[in-house]
Amino acid sequence: MNRDNPAYKASRKSWDCVQNHRKEDWLALFADNACIEDPIGKSMLDPVGEGHRGKAAIERFWDQNIAPNRIEVTCHRSWTAAAEVAHLLTLTTTLPGDHKVAVEAVFTYAVDADGFITNLRGYWEMSDIAPVKP
Repeated sequence: MNRDNPAYKASRKSWDCVQNHRKEDWLALFADNACIEDPIGKSMLDPVGEGHRGKAAIERFWDQNIAPNRIEVTCHRSWTAAAEVAHLLTLTTTLPGDHKVAVEAVFTYAVDADGFITNLRGYWEMSDIAPVKP
């Protein structure tokens, strides 16, 4: 695993922005035509199952799924190859009302030649989400 890999660096910046609610900094990490599939396929977060493509859609994804919550990212393991990285992560989300849920999943990031994120993909399903007991 190469910590100098541009996708590795971009993914870590992404987590920092999410955990610290820095929306504009997070949006600046993405290429104009980037696509977020989190999770991949149809879900309540993406009823059509085609991902959130382009800056406007990615901003809506933030506003609907990140902004109202507190998200903690725990990385268990990472793999790099070319301009991509895969991480085994646990995302612990505190929802409004202080309800906590967690999902363990694989997330992949790809970047372009300028280091902007082109693809962020989450390999998990809604049924993988589990409540976190206090």
